[in-house]
Amino acid sequence: MFNPGMDAAREPASVPDTVLIPMRFVWPYGGRSVFLSGSFNRWSELLPMSPVEGCPTVFQIIWSIPPGYHQYKFCVDGEWRHDEHQPFISSEYGIVNTVLLATEPNFMHGINQGMPSGSNMDVDNEAFQRLVQISDGSLTEAAERISEADLQVSRHRVSVFLSTHTAYELLPESGKVVALDIDLPVKQAFHILYEQGISMAPLWDFSKARFVGVLSASDFILILRELGNHGSNLTEEELETHTISAWKEGKAYLNRQIDSHGKAFPRPLVYAGPNDNLKDVARKILHNEVATVPIIHSSSQDGSFPQLLHIASLSGILKCVCRYFRHCSSSLPILKLPICAIPVGTWVPKIGEPNRRPLAMLRPSASLSAALNLLVQAQVSSIPIVDDNDSLLDIYCRSDITALAKDKAYAHINLSEMTIHQALQLGQDSYSPYELRSQRCQMCLPSDTLHKVMERLANPEIPTLRSQISCAFTWVSGVRRLVIVEAGSKRVEGIVSLSDIFKFLLG
Repeated sequence: MFNPGMDAAREPASVPDTVLIPMRFVWPYGGRSVFLSGSFNRWSELLPMSPVEGCPTVFQIIWSIPPGYHQYKFCVDGEWRHDEHQPFISSEYGIVNTVLLATEPNFMHGINQGMPSGSNMDVDNEAFQRLVQISDGSLTEAAERISEADLQVSRHRVSVFLSTHTAYELLPESGKVVALDIDLPVKQAFHILYEQGISMAPLWDFSKARFVGVLSASDFILILRELGNHGSNLTEEELETHTISAWKEGKAYLNRQIDSHGKAFPRPLVYAGPNDNLKDVARKILHNEVATVPIIHSSSQDGSFPQLLHIASLSGILKCVCRYFRHCSSSLPILKLPICAIPVGTWVPKIGEPNRRPLAMLRPSASLSAALNLLVQAQVSSIPIVDDNDSLLDIYCRSDITALAKDKAYAHINLSEMTIHQALQLGQDSYSPYELRSQRCQMCLPSDTLHKVMERLANPEIPTLRSQISCAFTWVSGVRRLVIVEAGSKRVEGIVSLSDIFKFLLG
């Protein structure tokens, strides 16, 4: 432990008679009790840090310090430690982190001149390449930037891995896949999706003896919007007998998928074979803008007697990538970079920033109709639900719409009158509050590395209460993307999804 009676003459330089500046110190590596101490309090006090709500391994404290050069260190479970991902130097007091707070462009030059040359408190030259600058009271972390060489090397190695491994490696040792008969009534189909805890299912046509498409939560959204459209020919009563086949044909007319004879032709099934390489499977998902593709095998050349083996997703492919590079992550230099330093995800535009697409967010009091319209029009799979300060409260996903199948709720509600908060309450009955928070609102920080974000996104198959009963895994909403939040306030700063990661990795 540091001696509280350190010689004041050894204190790092600071600017006298200036206003103290609030600064956030973060320890993102877990622990039971975490404290902060530094030159700004003459190492005389251990300042307790608090865990961030929703991120139990992240501790933070906001402490006001004067502009200048400072050193600090963390006491984690009684052991003094430093953050290896922040600037640090070796001194007679061990390895300490360093920070420079500047209010003027010339301040850093003045600090360098004021520091005694050759002392143990000298600032390491490399450490000064990663400074924390304060301007008008706002804090911006100067992040390490990605080099073109590192990017190309990393992309090449990921591409080689994906090209030399096949979809067969995605198949689990055991499990089941749910498929639906295309002549099944739509109402019954969505009850099955809800009861099985899944957001999509391949469609089987007995007359053609093959798989012809998929039914997903997006279909249910479109159906509910049609029910809410007074000019629609689709009524609630028709859902009792309206088949999936009839809906798919009607959907084709809605999307103007009509041939030269005026006949509707549904979108062809996007699928992959077990021998297709993972790169091709990933590109199929991205190109067709689908969440999953069925893995179908047929032993005959004409494709007859197909076998549905698995439902492939980007998360399963990402899991293979993470597993392969887990013990040789140094071969992918970009994995060490924070996500705020790389072009990945959708971010809230900064003030005065031009040509940035706004991030879709809604308040819990917004109508369910507004949420469904936004999901369709903005072509997003989820919407952060935030308070008046844009702090994350929950997230509404396309798959949440299946909760309306419970007790035939869709027949008794008005989409314009039901709020998002009320809609989310419908889907909470099968979850405990802990499960809801931990599974739905998956968050990360802008400072989290790409490697950490990839590991979090690569494990979405979390069994819910329903799926434990039925032995089927559900794609839990909220874990196919991470909401990027500010530590402490949980203010939404962006979203990074599986498709964002693969678009970045594949170039």
